[in-house]
Amino acid sequence: MRPYLIDFLIEAHAAFQLLNDTLYLAVNLLDRYCSRRVVYKRHYQLVGCAALLIAAKYGDKKDRVPLIKELKSMCCGLYDEEMFTQMEWHVLNTLDWCVGHPTVDTWLQLEVRASEDDTDVENMALYLNEIALYHKDFIGSKPSVMARASLALARGILSRPDPLDKYDDDENMTLLYLSQKLEKPSQILMRKYASPHLSSSSIVLENFLRQQEAINRRASPPTPPCEVVRKPTVGMFPGTPQKPNAYGNIVNGYMTPPITPDGEYFVNGHENKGFQNHVPRCPITPTPQQQNTYVHQSQYQSYQMDTMMH
Repeated sequence: MRPYLIDFLIEAHAAFQLLNDTLYLAVNLLDRYCSRRVVYKRHYQLVGCAALLIAAKYGDKKDRVPLIKELKSMCCGLYDEEMFTQMEWHVLNTLDWCVGHPTVDTWLQLEVRASEDDTDVENMALYLNEIALYHKDFIGSKPSVMARASLALARGILSRPDPLDKYDDDENMTLLYLSQKLEKPSQILMRKYASPHLSSSSIVLENFLRQQEAINRRASPPTPPCEVVRKPTVGMFPGTPQKPNAYGNIVNGYMTPPITPDGEYFVNGHENKGFQNHVPRCPITPTPQQQNTYVHQSQYQSYQMDTMMH
């Protein structure tokens, strides 16, 4: 459910034109609350709205704080207005009214000012950090580590020089994990960062990934296909008798085992319920005619000799 709720919060955050810090604080409140309480699926969106409302009241402009009736309208009237107030109070009591938290945006602004990065690098880093919001793997990461890792990755994508030469182990691991989450981001997030005032960061990142994919294909050409040599099935397992056509049928690349037992047990692919489990009868071997003639002549000659003696 997390990606769906983050999509909703990003849309609501953009609709109310709230600060970047408000979005990260709302997600932080949501994660801290969910770590202490069991949230039912039907109340998950209500908790997200309460977290966004608290974060907006804490650090955003007063005239941009969403009203409860506006949140109710965004939830398509799924909850009553009293439920928003009760959930807001419940979240605050669960967190002991500890709302303030140093977010990724706070550390990002400090790093941008210190390294004097341009707007394109900052917007790309913001885009990467919002991609990380969709994945629970980054919940335990420190905001300062996320800020430095996203800036380092943004500089690499945009081919900007990196003023920092060294990163600690946490920052290197976070940078590695973040670089593995860039494929197929949320469509809502991509539309948000495709706007020119955010440096078209989603379009730039998509083009960069396609270029890297083309480079990797040229660097490692595909190997030519080779003929598959099928090993005979007879004698595959020593000491085990094999039927000559036991594994002749191949379905979807997998060899199908023979139908056992043979005979009347399966009729047209269905189990014969009336069949008793016994060995099928073999046909009676006919007696050769010459042998029968020889037997009859021998009996006739012996009969004549007995008659003559008598």
